Amino acid sequence: MIKVLVADDSSVVRELLKDWLKLETDLEIVALAKDGEEAFQLTKNLKPDLIIMDIMMPRMSGIEATENIMAYCPTPILIFSSVVNEEETDISFEAISRGALDVMAKPGENNKAPEHRIREELIKKIRLLSRIPVLPHPLAKLRDREKQRKAKKLIPQGITFLPSDYKILGIGASTGGPKALSEVLRAFPENFPSPILIVQHIAEAFIDGLARWLNRESKISVKIAQAGEMVKPGIAYLGPPERHLSVKSAKIELSADPPVNNCRPSVDVLFQSLAESYGPKSVAVLLTGMGSDGAKGMKAIYDKGGKTIAQDETSSIVFGMPGSAVKLRAVNELKPLAKIPEAIFNTFGLKPERSR
Repeated sequence: MIKVLVADDSSVVRELLKDWLKLETDLEIVALAKDGEEAFQLTKNLKPDLIIMDIMMPRMSGIEATENIMAYCPTPILIFSSVVNEEETDISFEAISRGALDVMAKPGENNKAPEHRIREELIKKIRLLSRIPVLPHPLAKLRDREKQRKAKKLIPQGITFLPSDYKILGIGASTGGPKALSEVLRAFPENFPSPILIVQHIAEAFIDGLARWLNRESKISVKIAQAGEMVKPGIAYLGPPERHLSVKSAKIELSADPPVNNCRPSVDVLFQSLAESYGPKSVAVLLTGMGSDGAKGMKAIYDKGGKTIAQDETSSIVFGMPGSAVKLRAVNELKPLAKIPEAIFNTFGLKPERSR
């Protein structure tokens, strides 16, 4: 039985989640908290397997509760936010930097998906995330997070790239992807020699906030891709909601074609376009994610002689997408998340330390 704690100041949302979860024989709500302080205390006492956490709550906000829980009683946390404004969206991603595993949008004006679809996605995430082992996230480090962020973004002085045969980088991610993307992109130097195209499966309400958050976390520029713009080195282009992202003749194309693998944007569509436009000059990276989207596209790049890198199972929140690429024998390098930036840099001609 998976024990779930719900923290939300809205009685309507608490009752909705109670109704949704009671239909599942393997899920049990062990407590309903009205604010972050109550959620923190109940977590210490009840030790749930997962917490569904709102952001804007009285007494103690969701982000403060996340800080305390991850410091004193580490527990998988899923942020469940109404994303009614830019501030709440940004705070949702800040919670991820403080230890939360993923974000989801509540039903409402900013999430027009059918309620049964939202419920299905939530149930899937609960079952997946509740199994993830989480580590303590000490408050001392969290309160000094700006210093910590700068340290993580440090790049060796004088980093240079030698000429490389590779000309473009594609990255795909789903469940757990925002956190993985931030860890990868914050390592990139401003002079990274290739454009970066990214497909992240996420609710439409979160995409602008994700771009702002990744842009703040990174030295490179991160933006929402726009149709017709020419891709440039050192810029990461994030696929917009409900549009497939592809590139042709170094120009971004967006399409409202039907979903692929039930996804739009689809990682497969992006990777297929890289295989067709750049062939052996393309590099593809698959990060944590549910399902198999991206595996066939990665195989297309692999077969063309391009370079393919996937996140390993141990460091993935969900090994579905990278694992599917492994099964297709489409992966050149299988790396833990912490080693993926180095693998990318070496591929694009990072000048060896001894030669600097």
